[in-house]
Amino acid sequence: MEELQEKTLHHDAVRIEIAKVSTPFEEIDPDVQLAVRCAADKKAQDLKVLDLRQIATFTEYFVIATGANQRQVQAISDEITEQLKKQLNSRANRVEGYSTGEWVLLDYGDFIVHVFDKDAREFYDLERLWRDAQKVELPSDI
Repeated sequence: MEELQEKTLHHDAVRIEIAKVSTPFEEIDPDVQLAVRCAADKKAQDLKVLDLRQIATFTEYFVIATGANQRQVQAISDEITEQLKKQLNSRANRVEGYSTGEWVLLDYGDFIVHVFDKDAREFYDLERLWRDAQKVELPSDI
């Protein structure tokens, strides 16, 4: 009769902690800072900025904000568009989704602003898709 030998694989768990480095707000471009402040002024919820410079070539930052409804999504987008034009003479290269107000995309080249309603933000979940991006530390007054 063959002798059966039981072997077990013991795993010695090694925990590796990778420090998530965040980008200070003061170090991002002035036009991105202004877009964030405009969104905050219009009471955008769950405001986030992702620093994509290390992982993407098509843009440097995503500004992500949520509006409570279609009107607020459009108001946030309008404020960003108007103030960037007025204060920095900067215009969006492209605007998408404004008429429906579920997800408005303002493409400024170096950064892209995404203003969602609550359902669209949960559905598309850009933070999960771009989870490798560094987060920008927003000031406490925003």
